[in-house]
Amino acid sequence: MSPRKLGAAFAAAAVTAALVGAPPAGAAPATADGPTRTYLVLYKQTAVPSDAADTVRDAGGEIVAAYDATGILVARSGYSGFADAIQKDVKVEGASATDRFGVQVGGVQADGRDEQAPELPNSPATDGDNLSPLQWDMRQISTPQAHAVTGGSRTVVVGDIDTGLDFTHPDIAPNYSAADSADCSSGAPAPLRPGNDVNGHGTHTAGTIAAASNGIGIVGVAPNVRIAGIKSSTDAGFFFPEMVVCSFMWAAERHLDVTNNSYFADPFLFNCRNDKAQHAIWKAEQRAIRHAMNQGVTVVASAGNESEDLSHPGIDTTSPDFPPGNEQTRDVTNACVVVPVEIPGVIGVSANGHNEQADSDEGPDYLKSFYSSYGVSAVDVVAPGGDSVFGSNAEAPNGRVLSTYPATTPCLRREVDPNEPSAVYCYLQGTSMAGPHVAGVAALVVSRYGDLQNPQNGKMRPGQVEQYVTQTADPQPCPASVPAGYETVTTSLGEPQACQGGPGFNSWYGNGQVNALRAVTHDTGGNG
Repeated sequence: MSPRKLGAAFAAAAVTAALVGAPPAGAAPATADGPTRTYLVLYKQTAVPSDAADTVRDAGGEIVAAYDATGILVARSGYSGFADAIQKDVKVEGASATDRFGVQVGGVQADGRDEQAPELPNSPATDGDNLSPLQWDMRQISTPQAHAVTGGSRTVVVGDIDTGLDFTHPDIAPNYSAADSADCSSGAPAPLRPGNDVNGHGTHTAGTIAAASNGIGIVGVAPNVRIAGIKSSTDAGFFFPEMVVCSFMWAAERHLDVTNNSYFADPFLFNCRNDKAQHAIWKAEQRAIRHAMNQGVTVVASAGNESEDLSHPGIDTTSPDFPPGNEQTRDVTNACVVVPVEIPGVIGVSANGHNEQADSDEGPDYLKSFYSSYGVSAVDVVAPGGDSVFGSNAEAPNGRVLSTYPATTPCLRREVDPNEPSAVYCYLQGTSMAGPHVAGVAALVVSRYGDLQNPQNGKMRPGQVEQYVTQTADPQPCPASVPAGYETVTTSLGEPQACQGGPGFNSWYGNGQVNALRAVTHDTGGNG
């Protein structure tokens, strides 16, 4: 899409919001009695009513964005009673302020940046790029062999919903799709500007998905597909509800093929559906995610780094964590879910490192990363996320995953391509690093088996993509034993992490470790 058409697309989205929210001439200004806050307004029907502008204005607010296909509004108001006032409208199911809640980027484990990067190990390269020998993670899921079959199609686009994207990075720029990228940090889509990813997290995940095979740095799982950056957080890494809703609505509008989601959505780590405010936010996010899926978007999400059994949660002591100091200790049950990983239809991903289980017979069977959350109802597959404590060895000396990074963002454990000083890479670990491997494999699956001539109606159904990913995973059995010290990493209830299930499917690994080669050489009997 040309820059002029791209500008027109954003202008159309902005005009929609402006027209819906524009008060009639002579309307009284909203009465403010406090700071301006952002709200999500959820309607009972999946449509925004024609009188929404009037009711929002009468309640003391103004509309930022209207998502008619899902019945969701993003509004701002300086009136402290806005939520109560708008809920007097019988068409409104719920409303909640979003700016006092937040969960920081959940995919990077805290031990991610405390050492210098090692020298290049003497190991076979994943592909031909200069830092490929450091990519143990790619060899572990057979991406070099998969690339002999396909590196992906240029018509396939992956949306990385994250902290932004350094699209000038030499390993990202060749595959960057500006037309499909957006900044949703305001709750309404806007063009993605240079320097948008001051956090670095989004640039790292994007490189794992689609770093180009161009002789520079590393090679992503799907090096020939296009990558779109969808900024869905503040610069500090907080993912507020209006940003998440905007991101999925944008992915649906652009008919993206896959989205990667290496984060937790607000308002809490666990969103409890029986809480009035949390229910409105959870349901709005769920509607947006399901709308994207209905438009052919395959959604991949990381399980998180709390070493928690998401199918049997116990205590949440971390939420809400914005502003800092507001954390509460509360009991959580299965009525409380993590978004987006626990939304039905999302491909959930746990993390492993590079060390095999001690009792591995048929193998290779890799140990779940000590920090990775898990659960039979949440995890579909496992992928390399790194493990600096129990997952390092000669091939993976620091146990972490190397990927692209903004040159101006600090990273103590970093690499620079010897032939391209502007190409900077960072080692991180976390389920955030695992999810992008699966998103990349999903992109290869769509490239290989999807209807590439049908971009506006979904090249491949998300359920069918999930079948290819899960049916071709390498089964990983529950370990008979774990290394000394592993048992000290407990759940929120202080209990040891327990793997439940058999080798075909269990709570730690789901269907097994994703396998890129098997995924692109597998036949499920038609893509439907």
